[in-house]
Parts: sequence; C-alpha cells; structure tokens
Amino acid sequence: MENQMALSNIRVLDLTRVMAGPYCTMYLADLGAEVIKIEIPGSGDDTRKFPPFKNGESLYYCNMNRNKKGVTLNLKKPEGKALFKEMVKNADVVVENYRPGVMDKLGLGYDVLKEVNPRIVYAAVSGFGSYGPKHQRPGYDIIAQAISGIMSLTGEAGGGPLRTGSAIGDLVGGLNLCVGILAALNARQFTGKGQRVDVSLVDGLVSFLETNTQRYQVDGRQPERMGNRYPSAAPYDSFKAKDGEFVIGCGNDKLFALLCNQVLHRPELVDDPRYDTPVNRLANEAELKVIVEEWSTQHTIEEAVEAVLAAGVPAAPINDIPAVMNDEHIAKAREMFLDCEHPVAGHLRLNGNPVKLMDSMPRLRTPAPTLGQDNEAVYEGVFGLSPERLAELKDEGVI
Repeated sequence: MENQMALSNIRVLDLTRVMAGPYCTMYLADLGAEVIKIEIPGSGDDTRKFPPFKNGESLYYCNMNRNKKGVTLNLKKPEGKALFKEMVKNADVVVENYRPGVMDKLGLGYDVLKEVNPRIVYAAVSGFGSYGPKHQRPGYDIIAQAISGIMSLTGEAGGGPLRTGSAIGDLVGGLNLCVGILAALNARQFTGKGQRVDVSLVDGLVSFLETNTQRYQVDGRQPERMGNRYPSAAPYDSFKAKDGEFVIGCGNDKLFALLCNQVLHRPELVDDPRYDTPVNRLANEAELKVIVEEWSTQHTIEEAVEAVLAAGVPAAPINDIPAVMNDEHIAKAREMFLDCEHPVAGHLRLNGNPVKLMDSMPRLRTPAPTLGQDNEAVYEGVFGLSPERLAELKDEGVI
C-alpha cells in the first residue's frame, strides 16, 4: 500500500509512564504502530503533573505521548485484570516500566500473559534490569548516570562530576527497549512465539562508555574529566572567538593539515614533532589550543566556523535552544520540530523523529491524548465491548 507506515500492522499496549518507556512507545507510534496508552483512572501518567504547562496541559507529557490512543484502566481490580488479558489476546506488544516484580504481583507478568497470547512480545525497562543483585533498586536517570560511570567522565577538568543536560539514561533506555522490541518482533516471524525483552538504564549507559573502559584497561587509571576535549583526537574541543565559543573536530592527520595550512596559516605545525601524530597532538593539546585561539579570537563565531568549514574541517557554533529550533537544516529540512494542535494546550511544536524511513516516513498524526480520551473508541471499536458494559466498568471505577 502506498505510504503505508512501517509498523502499521503492530498493536502495542503501553503501560509506561514518565520518560524511558514513553520515549520507546513514542518511537513505535511515530513509525505507525497502534499504541494504546493505558493510564490509571483519575490521575494518569506522572508527567501529566510535570512542568512546563500550557493551558494546564503538561508539555512534557504532550511531547512523549503524541500519536498514541489514550485509555484508562485500573489493573488492581479483578475486572481490570480480566479486561487487560482480553486486550493482550489481540495485541503484539506489551510495554511496561514498573519496578521488576510489580506486574507479577498484579498477576499480569510475562509468564501469565504468554499463556494468554504466546505471540506477545513483553518488553520492560527499569533502572537495573529484572535480574542481578541490584535489580530491586529504584532507578531514575540521575541514578543511572551516577552508577554507570558516565557522570565520573562528564565535567570540566579539575571540577566535579556532572549529569548531562538531558536525561540521557532514560532516552538511551527507551531506544534500547525499542530496538529489543523490533528484534523480538522479527524473531517471532520465524519462531512463531513472542519473548520477554529486558532493558536496564544502567546497562545502556555502560554500553556508552566506549573507549573510556579500554583506556582504563591499558593503564589502570580512572579517565579524567576533560570538559569538551576528546581523549582520542586533537584539536577536538571548544575554542574562543570574539563573541563566544565554537567547536572544531580534527579527527585525523588530513584534517589537521588542512586546519594548519588553510585556516591557521601555520604549515610548519604539520611536521612539528609535537603535533605530527594523533598521540603527540593529544600530549600537547593545551599549547595547541593556545595556537588555535590566537587565530580564532580575532574572528566572530560565524567567521571562524565559516573559515574552518571552507577548509573542509568539521566545525560548528554551539547553538542554544532558540537557535536549534530555528535552524533551517534541523528544524525545517530535517523536520526535527513538528507543529500540531492539541485540544487543550493549543498550538505546540514537538520534537521530531530522527529516524527517516524514506518510503514510510514517520509522521505526526495526532496530539497526545487527554486522560481516557479514547476509552469508547478503543474498548468498543477495537476490543468489542458493548456500550452497556463500558458504562458498567466506568461506574465500578475499572476505567
């Protein structure tokens, strides 16, 4: 079918809240999956109370939950459990981010649900995963950043450890959960069975330590915080200009030669034994930075970036949020900010999806649902409940 979305044949029951889980199911929804977000009656996802707000609606919630249908269901009530099991019979994926064991206590863990539907993919993300000596510890993004080692690497030289400016632990966890779900759905094609996907925020950030663990194995020392520098290349850092700072990324000998010859006009640096190899440049990067800034401080950020790029060397301004949201390439050509109309919040600009499937492009189809917005459409239209039964469940506090 022309313009059919990549995951339009997949139905997801989304029990997640806050960020890691909703970020995963947002990806699935953007790519066309029918995502049914199931929330607690009367209160819903925690982030409905998180700022910033517009017309009383949380934009935190709106950004993470677009393209989803919204229903309410009380899983603590027997009728709610029974209804959820009926929904599982006609679903492909269940996603949750409760602390490990919560769904088992509710009688709705994977061992139960796979008997209801052997093809169900059951995906869970938590701070420490579902097994291991720390698996029962609570886990938020800052906990994952701290215990994974990422915070020990982030910050200025000589300064204290820093959390990154966005919730990278949650976001990486959500991405890993999405990858796991897609892999399990593919495996189901040849096994005929679903499986359980277990993702830990901590594991995700440990996998992002990249060369830092390798450097520790070489010399047995904790890698030092380096600010904006990079331990494998130089000059690869932020540099001062007349009106602020910008970045240059010289990742190899060829780029360094271009920088020296065409930008700094210091061709003698190319063969200088202090700078002639990546290892030597790293050993002497402090004095190399002084040399670069002798040139860059004579120019504005725009002038410096244009000169470096004209030489074929990677460079960029350090954009603030307004600059990013108005960037012609990012915001317009790549559609990384999307306009939508929310029934309560009004006009919104939401973050776009970075995955561009050129024949089945992700789309913003609907704004985030208000609490219980789609109860009737989903329970009656998708799962076949009668209006009378729906009214009974509402009176009983099940939905």
